[in-house]
Amino acid sequence: MTLESGYGWGDIRRGLDRVMLVIILCLFALGLVSIYSAGVGVRVSTATNALKQATWGTMSALVYVAVLRIGYQNLVRMGYWIYGATLVLLIVLLVMGSASRGAVSWFRFGPFSFQPAELGKVSLILAMSRFCSRYPPDSLKKLAAALALAGESVILILLQPDLGSALVYGAIIFAILVVAGAPAKYLGALVVFGLAAMPFFWRTLKAYQKLRLVVFLDPYIDPQGAGYNVIQSRIAVGSGGLWGKGFLQGTQGRLHFLPEPHTDFIFSVFAEEFGFVGSVIVVLLFSILFWRVLRAAFRTKDTRAKLLCVGVVAWTWFQVMESVAMSMGLAPITGLPLPLFSYGGSSLVMTVTGLALAQSVAVSQARGKRPSIV
Repeated sequence: MTLESGYGWGDIRRGLDRVMLVIILCLFALGLVSIYSAGVGVRVSTATNALKQATWGTMSALVYVAVLRIGYQNLVRMGYWIYGATLVLLIVLLVMGSASRGAVSWFRFGPFSFQPAELGKVSLILAMSRFCSRYPPDSLKKLAAALALAGESVILILLQPDLGSALVYGAIIFAILVVAGAPAKYLGALVVFGLAAMPFFWRTLKAYQKLRLVVFLDPYIDPQGAGYNVIQSRIAVGSGGLWGKGFLQGTQGRLHFLPEPHTDFIFSVFAEEFGFVGSVIVVLLFSILFWRVLRAAFRTKDTRAKLLCVGVVAWTWFQVMESVAMSMGLAPITGLPLPLFSYGGSSLVMTVTGLALAQSVAVSQARGKRPSIV
């Protein structure tokens, strides 16, 4: 495996998509404001989570720069190795990981924790981009090989069990297969197979996972239990009105009615304080971010880069859609973080890594480098 020289500062300055970078910084800043607000309550007030997130933000900035200097080409070349290391981590996690909310999803080292499923999103994109660029899934045999490669991580995620992350992995895989040229008849067959298998998957779900799906249809079935989160989140979003109650004035968060306000329901905190207008601005910022990543994909002639960018958009779009819809009671609760917004080091660092890979694609176009052979 021969690696290319990375990008110098001159290459980065010339090719940097500044719009993409500014939007990333804006979304992180708005998330930091919301995390701070979520920690300010009537009974207890603390800025600890906001300070920790700011620290993770600094680390993420260093990772962003490192990815740009290395270049996406080198990271795609190492994709199989990174993916293999992630699979090993996921296997070790099942034996030595810490259980939380009924799932073994975390390594905990004192006050620090790490979620390998987040690393898995980046490594899956790298491995699938390399494989599908070299072996386009235009035949049943090559499609099956691509699914076998990706299926290893999905199975390990489901064993935790982490249904939310598994759905994100599915979105990444499907999007990459579509852009890589998988025939529509095969993709349609996959969708039909997935729908047909739903009764089987329902039987494999844990009791709390089934209850989440049931209360999604009617949260008032268990208003003081599983439906409580949905009800309180709806109240928070709805009470924000058009302009919101103002920064630090959200009563659902301050009075601790809103559960997990700094992670799962961070959008609810923001919507209550900044209202419909603020929420629309956040959604627009995410939409522009997706467009800038896809713009890099449209402009490059490197198939690996196209697939990589599409994978990053599928991942972040799915989580944004799910997190926002979940806050309004329009989707089941999965515990997926809102990218760049929710508190959590693993999520933030890996999201920034994915976006840095997309930024690297933009830098490579300005440099005028020809795509090299995989």
